[in-house]
Amino acid sequence: MRIGKHNYIRQLQLHNEKALMYVINEYGGLLMAVIRKHLYALPESQEECFDDVLLKIWQNSSSFDPDKNSFKNWAAAIAKYRAIDYLRRYQQEAVTVDIEETAIAREDSLLAGMIEREISVETEKLLSCLKPADRELFLKLYVEEQSIEQVSQETGMKKEVIYNRLSRGKHKIRRQFKIERGA
Repeated sequence: MRIGKHNYIRQLQLHNEKALMYVINEYGGLLMAVIRKHLYALPESQEECFDDVLLKIWQNSSSFDPDKNSFKNWAAAIAKYRAIDYLRRYQQEAVTVDIEETAIAREDSLLAGMIEREISVETEKLLSCLKPADRELFLKLYVEEQSIEQVSQETGMKKEVIYNRLSRGKHKIRRQFKIERGA
């Protein structure tokens, strides 16, 4: 069977390897560009991240909905978030590894700072559509990784209220993301 622009998504969902090759040929450059944009400081991780992106596309192709988004944007979003995951993983490794104060250590700390700023900028951009109180909830739960119970005790809000605000906030973020994408 010949794979083309009219049937590659269906064949990818059926786990046809030729469809994956079509995706690599058609969108590989875009995916690498997105990955390089976020992992510019980690060139050794770019190929591994690209492989992970392809694996995610392969594994999650059945969840792609053409009514919600184009395949190109869907695949680019996977690449973006996998690259950010790689940044987070590198940042955690850079923070937990205790090495002597050398030129390499300084370079790593500069790199970790750049990565932290990149993640911070992305997070702020993502949360910019929320009210300050809701933004604070998202930061406590998803950045500081506090539990719902901790946030509830800290803020005096009931858990149900927190869940409702998170749900509404996620909806606003999705809507803002769609507007920015032009969908």
